[in-house]
Amino acid sequence: MSGRPRPYDPLVPTPVHRRRAKADGLIAGLVSVAAHAGLLLALLTVHVQPPMAPEPDPIAVALYEPPPPPLEPPRLAPEPAGDPAPAKVSPPKLPVRPPRLVPPAAVEPLPAKPAPKPQVVAELGEADLIGAATAGNGSGAGGVGNGAGGGGCDMVRLLQDALRKNPRVRAALAQVHPEAAARGKAVLVWNGDWVQSPGQEGKGLAGVRELIMLEVAFAPKACRDDPMRGLILISLSDSPGAPRLALGSRAWNWSDLLFAKSGSRG
Repeated sequence: MSGRPRPYDPLVPTPVHRRRAKADGLIAGLVSVAAHAGLLLALLTVHVQPPMAPEPDPIAVALYEPPPPPLEPPRLAPEPAGDPAPAKVSPPKLPVRPPRLVPPAAVEPLPAKPAPKPQVVAELGEADLIGAATAGNGSGAGGVGNGAGGGGCDMVRLLQDALRKNPRVRAALAQVHPEAAARGKAVLVWNGDWVQSPGQEGKGLAGVRELIMLEVAFAPKACRDDPMRGLILISLSDSPGAPRLALGSRAWNWSDLLFAKSGSRG
C-alpha cells in the first residue's frame, strides 16, 4: 500500500465512529433484554381471575297471608247430673229339676259266642305218620302196639276197601286238598273230633265222614269196641302217590267215630 492518505469519505466510518456505534449497539441490546425481562416478570406476577358466572335471573316471590283461625265456640256449663239409673234386677232363678230317667226295657242278654277253636292242621307229613297202622295190622293182633286192635277184626281193611269203591271220596279230596298227595301228605279227618278242612263249613269232609260212620255202625260190636291207640292210615290206591286218609288219637275205639266228641278218650 502507498503512503498516501485516503481521501475523506463521509459514508465510510472512521475508527472513532466505529467504537461509538459498537457501544450504542451494546447499550441498545441491554435495554432490549431488560425490557423483555421486565415484561416477563410482569406477566408472571399478574393474578389471572377466572371468568365470573352470570348471575341468575331474579325470582318473583309473593307473600301469602293465611286466614285467621276460626273462633272457638263458647263453653256451656255442664248440666247437673240427675239421679242414677236403677240397677237392673235379674229375675230369681228357678230350681232346675233333673230329667226323669226312664229305666230301659228289660233286654234279654245275648249269649256270648264261644271262642273259636284253633284250626287243626288237616294235612300230616311223613314225620307225623310214623307208627301209623295200615290195613292188615289189625287181623288177629293181640291188641299190643301202636294202632292195632285185638280179636279177628281188621277195621282198617274194611274202611279202606269201602273208601276205594266210592268215587265221592276221591272227588272230595281232589277238591279240598288237591296237592296233598303230590306233597306226600295224608289228610287228617278225625283226631277225637271230626277235623274241619279249609273252605269247608262242616267237619270231616261230609261225604267221607258219612261213609266212615256208616261202615263203623254196621261193623260187629266186638270190632266197634276194639281199643285202638294212635293213628291209622288208609290209602285209596296201591299206586305210588295215591291219596291217603288218616284218623285216630292217643287212645280210642271205633265207636267214638259215631258220636260228636270234642276230644280224645283218656
